[in-house]
Amino acid sequence: MVLDDLGSSLRGTLDDLRGKSRISEEDIEDVVKEIQRSLLQADVDVALVKELSNNIERRALDEEPPAGTTPRDWVLRIVYEELVDLVGESTDIPLEEQTIMLAGLYGSGKTTTAAKMAWWFSTKGLRPAIIQTDTDRPGAYDQSKEMADRAEVDFYGDPDEDDPVKIARDGLEATQEADVRIVDTAGRDGLNEELIEQIERIEDEVRPDRNLLVLDAAMGQSAKSQAADFQEAIGIDGVVITKLDGTAKGGGALAAVDETDSTIAFLGSGETVKDIERFEPSGFISRLLGMGDLKQLTERVERAMEETTQGEDDDWEPEDMMEGSFTLKDMRKQMEAMNNMGPLDQVMDMIPGLGGGLMDQLPDDAMDVTQERMRDFEVIMDSMTEEELENPRVVGQSRTERISRGSGKPEERIRELLQQHKQMDQMLKQFQGMGDGDMERMMQQMQQQQGGGGGMGGMGGGGGPFG
Repeated sequence: MVLDDLGSSLRGTLDDLRGKSRISEEDIEDVVKEIQRSLLQADVDVALVKELSNNIERRALDEEPPAGTTPRDWVLRIVYEELVDLVGESTDIPLEEQTIMLAGLYGSGKTTTAAKMAWWFSTKGLRPAIIQTDTDRPGAYDQSKEMADRAEVDFYGDPDEDDPVKIARDGLEATQEADVRIVDTAGRDGLNEELIEQIERIEDEVRPDRNLLVLDAAMGQSAKSQAADFQEAIGIDGVVITKLDGTAKGGGALAAVDETDSTIAFLGSGETVKDIERFEPSGFISRLLGMGDLKQLTERVERAMEETTQGEDDDWEPEDMMEGSFTLKDMRKQMEAMNNMGPLDQVMDMIPGLGGGLMDQLPDDAMDVTQERMRDFEVIMDSMTEEELENPRVVGQSRTERISRGSGKPEERIRELLQQHKQMDQMLKQFQGMGDGDMERMMQQMQQQQGGGGGMGGMGGGGGPFG
């Protein structure tokens, strides 16, 4: 589902429509061709591509845009709605007692996904447990146990038992206190009769409330046939797409969802247990088209701030920055919160007006450079005195030289830190004393500027950018 090429090419094509009072059939053909090219390169099934492009072309030519809507924004809305329809709804995952069984082939990421899902449920106030039944893969027990420890969730497995069904039975008994049991199963290089028979036996034993198929985002057209086989064997209620942080095309997963008549439950990226999110079609497509995803961004901010304030410095409150002076200690806490939110490029994609088109203009390593600067800033602050952290204005040339020697960082980087702090301090002073009405007006102005003069771009949100 990492259809970045689709997003960037579509944004370029749609930008060509700016300023036009009417859109010709040729304009629509250009948009449709870009969509077809990008989706086919992303391994999306040909039949799905044809259906999508036909729907976009028909609607763009036959339907009349609402009064006051520019042709570009109207086409953007049609593309958005049809892409949301293509990826489908999100799998229903109620926050209640349940048993979930994971299935998939070798290397799909089931074991990591089990821990990520368990962590996600724990953030919702439920008590999850992982039951590891894979007796075939060397190291499966150890990996699963380690991941469960990282997620700080209950775990059951038996490295000395060869029968996965018995492990599942004993695991259910051992985890009776858990609200959500996640059963991890074995995989194979291919779905053979032995694996099908094993999964069916485990399913008969645990009687899961839902079966989720775990798919590697790098899987191409073979995902469709694989999904069909699992669907026939145990029935698939939802799909988890993993490894979305690489160069994976991800289009094969769309075919798998279509083939099993199921939906997408979770998206996984990165190696830590926190690198998971519930699939929300409107927010996902909004990010893809560069319109942000305020719902996902809000959830990440709230989670990051909670984690940041759980440290040793329990008396630190973010609200204090709006009332008193802004110190380097405050800046460090902000940086820590940013790190807790995840990779900067993912966060940028969620901010209306900052993701998408802006990201297209940046060098590929731009976010890496930014992360490097943040790490340098932390090292520099470690070499500062308490007085310097509380009052950065006292740092002159002699102190800069001392801090440079202590941190091993160049003096220029120290001056960058001080300048960054100064700019943030000035920005916070502008916010101080603002009422709710002032803040709301400012946010509206920002959205209008980011959306290209009041257009629909930049109006992303949990319910979609078009309401």
